Amino acid sequence: MQRRTFLKTLAAVGAAGALPLWAQESGITPGSRRFLVTWDFDIRYEDAKSFPARLWNPLPENRPWQVLRRLKLETDAKAWEINRKNPYDARVLYAEWPKSGRPKRLHLVTEIETRDRSVPLKKIEAASRRNLPIPEAAAFYLQPTFHIPTDGKIKAKADELTRGVKDRFERVKRIYDWVTQVTFRDPKVIGCGVGHAGKMMESGYFGGKCTDISSLFVALLRAAGIPAREVFGIRLGRSHFSKALGKADANGVADITTWQHCRAEYYIPGAGWIPSDPADITKLELVEHRKYEDPRVQELKRRYLHSWEMNWVGFNHARDFVLFPKPEQYPINMLGYPYVEVEDEPLDYYDPKGFSYRFVSRELR
Repeated sequence: MQRRTFLKTLAAVGAAGALPLWAQESGITPGSRRFLVTWDFDIRYEDAKSFPARLWNPLPENRPWQVLRRLKLETDAKAWEINRKNPYDARVLYAEWPKSGRPKRLHLVTEIETRDRSVPLKKIEAASRRNLPIPEAAAFYLQPTFHIPTDGKIKAKADELTRGVKDRFERVKRIYDWVTQVTFRDPKVIGCGVGHAGKMMESGYFGGKCTDISSLFVALLRAAGIPAREVFGIRLGRSHFSKALGKADANGVADITTWQHCRAEYYIPGAGWIPSDPADITKLELVEHRKYEDPRVQELKRRYLHSWEMNWVGFNHARDFVLFPKPEQYPINMLGYPYVEVEDEPLDYYDPKGFSYRFVSRELR
């Protein structure tokens, strides 16, 4: 762990080796986008003048379709570190401040490069027909968690939707069709939603936001024997499909403080992890006032069965896990938002002004 540090620069984090991976990865588009993102924290605790604080903030993971090119940190924290010491290997920035009346600030600048990601349908279909065994690393994502049960009504619905279907990808499509048809975006849900798939199925109320809808999709897939996981991240800028899915001003600048967004991946042996985003189907319907049968909604549905537009960056796919260093409250549900504890009390990460934090993205041209 680093000692008290006012300025640290880590150049080209994870850049080495990224381009060769892209060259090998099918479905990764040749054109890239670059975003300069600033993450500012000025931690507050009600009206208290003197208090300690501990911060855990998710950082982008490096994958062939997204690379953290540069990271610069300024902070008055007593100590900080970047670690992956958790069961999901999630990259986390941790900082701590002792009890005092001094400001508790952290300013992080990152440069992120992304490329649209799409796995060809023919590749998925051919791999699925081979019915290869599921490797151990992927089989981990068949296990239930507190928020992603695979028994009870989840199991019953998965069995109903996939009865008599042996092909894995056909099972995925049956579940994807059902989830995108019955769920809807509920704007009253706070943040991205809790993502408790079991409660959603028990209640029969299928309104929610991205974590809720992605978690339901993931739970049903796992119950049907398909490895699946949520991917927590944040939108970075303009979508080429719809303003409902990301926008920016004429200079490519966007305040992304509340733009956290959860997507999903499922695994087909021989094809690997496949990107998907059932939740954005419902967002398009709500924002553009379109019905499910609308051709534009169906077009996005076809795309998001097996692709992501990368005006977004993923952090991790961790659920119901323990951070490092161990916080007072654990396990946490997910790490798509910054997490702060003042002694044993978590701050409300759905309240960026009270917390406080602000994130701004600028697309580099």
